[in-house]
Amino acid sequence: MSVRVHPRARHDEVVGVKDGHLHIRTTVPPTDGKANKAVTRMLADYLKIAPSRLTLLRGDSQRNKQFLIRV
Repeated sequence: MSVRVHPRARHDEVVGVKDGHLHIRTTVPPTDGKANKAVTRMLADYLKIAPSRLTLLRGDSQRNKQFLIRV
């Protein structure tokens, strides 16, 4: 799943799909992987799955990320 992250936003929200990416805004700054953890939790909540079923494949230090969803 392709995700576009907007760190340091005013509030946390899943915006929706645009340009082939699911856009997620998070208030967490992108330091020490904190934003990645927040986005993983938000994505899991959005998909109604456990966060442990998501794996970040690409984009550890970029705004465009790719997640693997394990069934």
